[in-house]
Amino acid sequence: MNSEYIIKIQNDLKNLSEKSYKEFSAKLIPTVDPDTVLGIRLPILRNYATQLFKKGDYDVFLRTLPHEYFDENHLHSFLICKIKDFDLCVNELEKFLPYVDNWSVCDSLRPVCFSKNKDRLIEKIYEWIYSDHPYTVRFAIEMLMTHFLDDDFKREYLDLVSGVISDEYYVNMMISWYFATALAKKYKETISIIEEKTLSVRVHNKTIQKAIESYRISDEAKNYLKTLKI
Repeated sequence: MNSEYIIKIQNDLKNLSEKSYKEFSAKLIPTVDPDTVLGIRLPILRNYATQLFKKGDYDVFLRTLPHEYFDENHLHSFLICKIKDFDLCVNELEKFLPYVDNWSVCDSLRPVCFSKNKDRLIEKIYEWIYSDHPYTVRFAIEMLMTHFLDDDFKREYLDLVSGVISDEYYVNMMISWYFATALAKKYKETISIIEEKTLSVRVHNKTIQKAIESYRISDEAKNYLKTLKI
């Protein structure tokens, strides 16, 4: 029964796929085997996830790991995002994170219940950011960027992210993205990180590049940031 259910989902996904989009998508996610990419546009996949979630019979799919196709992982992420109970959501998330192997699926993990459970979320972030799995680390930093750069911001979060040392390209890109966003939202608190040049050269310069490209940062700040390049 379980295998029949998974085959049905896979067949549904194949029917939603587009060959031309498959080729386009595969080029954007070089860490993924192109043969596992079906090529489903994300709005269509989100809609399918919504239908599946409403039926309430998706548990078998969530338990079936690892998945065969990249698009199944995306579907998995969209289903997790819809779980409203924080404990259940985190439980499913932590089962899934070890199987996340690309930036696209990682960045699609935006659980709706997190915004109402920030006190508990920050505790989990402090766990995830020290993971040995690069995409779990990337996810932790993204959650800090998404939920803790506004009213819930603390200066210590900047130090937490600056303390992440990694050789992983997609982790370092997320660190740069985080600090560029922090410069846009919390410039006074963040600029010292750039001035002190505590980040790796690659992350430091990429942060400045992203910040300079941002429309949320003043021209005066951008000109100053240019002087801080290494």
